[in-house]
Amino acid sequence: MGELRSRFRCWINRENIFVRQDLCGGTHKEGGRFRLVPETRPSLMIMTIVPNGKPAEHFARRPPALNFRQPQGRGWRDPLHSANRTKSACPNPPPMPHPVADVARPASDSRSVPAENQDRRVEIESHEPRNLIALAAYQVMLRVGWIFKTESVIMPAFLDAIAGAGWIRGFLPVLNRLGQSVPPMCFADSLRGIRVKKRALVTSSILMATPFLLLSAIWSGLEEPRQPWLPPLFLLLYLLFFCFTGLNQLAFGTVQGKLIRPHRRGRLMGWAGVAGSLAAVTAALLLLRPWLARPDNSGFGLVFLFNGAAFACAGLIAAVCVEPADDRRPRASIDIRRHVRKAWRVYRDDEAFRRAARVGMLFISSILLFPHYQWLGRTRLGTTNEDLIYWVVAQNLSVGVFSPLIGRIADRNGNRLAVRIAVFVASLTPLSALVLAAFDPETGRRWYWLTFVLLGLTPVTMRTIQNYTLELVDESQHPRYLSTMTVCFAMPFILSPFFGGLIDVLPYQIPFILVSVLIAAGGLFTFRMVEPRHRDRSPARPT
Repeated sequence: MGELRSRFRCWINRENIFVRQDLCGGTHKEGGRFRLVPETRPSLMIMTIVPNGKPAEHFARRPPALNFRQPQGRGWRDPLHSANRTKSACPNPPPMPHPVADVARPASDSRSVPAENQDRRVEIESHEPRNLIALAAYQVMLRVGWIFKTESVIMPAFLDAIAGAGWIRGFLPVLNRLGQSVPPMCFADSLRGIRVKKRALVTSSILMATPFLLLSAIWSGLEEPRQPWLPPLFLLLYLLFFCFTGLNQLAFGTVQGKLIRPHRRGRLMGWAGVAGSLAAVTAALLLLRPWLARPDNSGFGLVFLFNGAAFACAGLIAAVCVEPADDRRPRASIDIRRHVRKAWRVYRDDEAFRRAARVGMLFISSILLFPHYQWLGRTRLGTTNEDLIYWVVAQNLSVGVFSPLIGRIADRNGNRLAVRIAVFVASLTPLSALVLAAFDPETGRRWYWLTFVLLGLTPVTMRTIQNYTLELVDESQHPRYLSTMTVCFAMPFILSPFFGGLIDVLPYQIPFILVSVLIAAGGLFTFRMVEPRHRDRSPARPT
């Protein structure tokens, strides 16, 4: 219901109980939320909403007469304040209609679940340490596979080896976001109907391996890489991979939202970031470096074989999670128009989500440049395949550094501040590439890896935005909100092929500066976002 004046905080909680708190007494702030202190309960009034619309008042050691509309001007004395309350004015209170400790918990707080689900919540929290380790190990293995197909280095280099045109490179981001947006949107309701969500995570991880295992077999059997049918086939497999990746990210976010409490998700991101970076960099130095150094790009077959195997192993690790089954839900049919309407309804009706989506759409424009950073290094600084390994290592080590830093900020201060810091720093990435490309080739080539250090912020920021989205709604709505956010992430990529063509015909500085401005604008929009941990939320959300 919002605030009445500035002294009181009022709301209707999830049990239809009207609650009014005196912020000057009876409460203290913990983790950004107001929590009742049992021994100072006199500052709370509870009203039970009855069917005839006339509320029955219940008091807890406080005067029965209270005018909610009393002004708070000069000279007004608060009847609830301990200094203005007398012992004789308080009648014996009747029994409380609902335990005070259960009022007005945020939707993402485990203590707000209905009474019949308390045992399930206790079981989930009892297995949380094991699930933290299992999900962190899952992300580590996924990162080891991912470093062998980074969008900013490996994939553009392979496409240049079989094609070479800038407009073809421009298709990589649009296929990336198309695959990660439309399939999750259509699958969101079906995922809600799956009783054990980790099964979707395991299946999608194994499916992610299939395009690269197939590509490895094809590449190993070719004698001439420049085949006219190979670029279209590669783009098709690339799209198929990201369709499975989109489903995988939706499943992971849903499993994380179910098994890990909000204030520990940053810890999960930090653990996975540090361990994943060390493991991925070690694998890259031991395997990726000699494979990329092979003549005639013959090492790409081994590269794709390895990352396909790593994705399959990650799926097996996800099966270790302990997850209680959800209640049965009817399976939803895949009707694209209906899912588009639902996604639009979420964006239209939820202002907090809409503000976060605007930040996400502006920030995600950074990926428009991903295929062109290595192109800029090759054309302006004369870099070779040997430099790719250092860029990959720099990018993955930076993920390991940024993940615990951003995750700790998110756990302590909320995801909004973490997103704000990450977006503003990420806006410097295109500018750093331009500055280094302007140096003489010898100096620029030596320091160009710094650009990829800043690129490591991109996956960390995307994960933080997804964690922010999880806190906007309760568990049942996580798939719908996550899938809608991925659709918003995809919107800027409609222009990606056109953007790649601009780099071929315009001075390359213009697109890079434009993207930097868009990302910085996203940072400014974070000041309009709300922090879910610091506000009282109504449970009413679009469904």
